[in-house]
Amino acid sequence: MAAAAARSGFRRMFSVSGFTPPPPPAARPAAEPCNNLFVSGLNKRTTSEGLREAFSKFGQVIEARVITDRISGYSRGFGFVKYATVIEAGEGIKGMDGKFLDGWVIFAEYAKQRETQQPAQPSSGYQYSN
Repeated sequence: MAAAAARSGFRRMFSVSGFTPPPPPAARPAAEPCNNLFVSGLNKRTTSEGLREAFSKFGQVIEARVITDRISGYSRGFGFVKYATVIEAGEGIKGMDGKFLDGWVIFAEYAKQRETQQPAQPSSGYQYSN
């Protein structure tokens, strides 16, 4: 009797239930090719000048900017590189994506355009007028 109860409990534990796991997250759509690159995985000590120097081997860099923390002044780990042409930007991705910069592996991809921000809606709370 105890063996039968144990078997039924074992079957319940491994039975098919109504639960289905959630689907895996959809892959982010790739950005349209443009002359602006998003670079991630940067070392905290990487500077805008160092980023420009590394990417200038693959074309004419118009602007290189490392995004920094307001308080510490160190890199937040990402930045942007703007090339003169889309072709040069593609060469920059081929040349630097997955490569080392300042001892860290970096990733380069086409930057996505910023979505337009909606104007702030008035809240249902208190509103002050002058």
